[in-house]
Amino acid sequence: MLSYRHAFHAGNFADVLKHIVLIQILQYLGKKDKPFCCIDTHAGPGDYALNSDYALKNREFENGIARLWQRDDLPECVADYVAIIKRFNSSERLNRYPGSPLITKQFLRNKDRLVLYELHSTEIDLLSAAVKKDRRITVCHADGLKDAISLLPPHERRGLVLIDPSYEIKSDYEQVVETLVKMHKRFATGTYALWYPVIDRSRNQKLERALQTSGIKNIQLFELGIQADSDEHGMTASGMIIVNPPWTLAAQMQTVLPWLVEQLRDDGTGFYRIQTLVDET
Repeated sequence: MLSYRHAFHAGNFADVLKHIVLIQILQYLGKKDKPFCCIDTHAGPGDYALNSDYALKNREFENGIARLWQRDDLPECVADYVAIIKRFNSSERLNRYPGSPLITKQFLRNKDRLVLYELHSTEIDLLSAAVKKDRRITVCHADGLKDAISLLPPHERRGLVLIDPSYEIKSDYEQVVETLVKMHKRFATGTYALWYPVIDRSRNQKLERALQTSGIKNIQLFELGIQADSDEHGMTASGMIIVNPPWTLAAQMQTVLPWLVEQLRDDGTGFYRIQTLVDET
């Protein structure tokens, strides 16, 4: 876990889906005047240079944000996302990619809060520098899966928990479910956004079954695949599992995901999934 660097993957197809969904949830939370709290359990450094050695090693952003950058025919949700990324680039050239912390910061009002967790000893310094001294933001050098539970329920009684581990350790698949159950017991009305990769489909199936039998209600899944499932090494798809999603999100994804498949798939075998894992009642 401590060796993982998201800079290799910044702006790839998985980030596109993750951040589109994140933005839609944040926009929804901001529609009410009441304050909200966001918790990011795996914040990373917060900001990425796409001309860095990390990003250029595999150039994963070229099959993600770069394919959308100059388009003028984007669906509304995708246009919202690209507009946010453009705030971090001073010209028409795509040089920077904001991580979830900086994206979330764009939606914070004076009364809202953001709590960021990062365990990596190098990333934590980069994260602190990226968010600067913002009184609305707290940066914690700690394990977000373990320590964030104590923050719930937030005193705002409204909010989002983004859970985005690397899954480099196989036990992450079990730990995220255990953590979600504990968090939900403390803050049942909160929205939870769990990102996952598809590398070995059997692990994802176990994850989904565990959530379906967890006792948590109102769980939706949104998945984007750029290749068919494969036994070869590498991520072929990724998704977001949302507990207590905005009521508008499923309809938005019905438009967004088919469009993204057409734009980002590798070889004609791309696909998407929209599934209710557990009903609301």
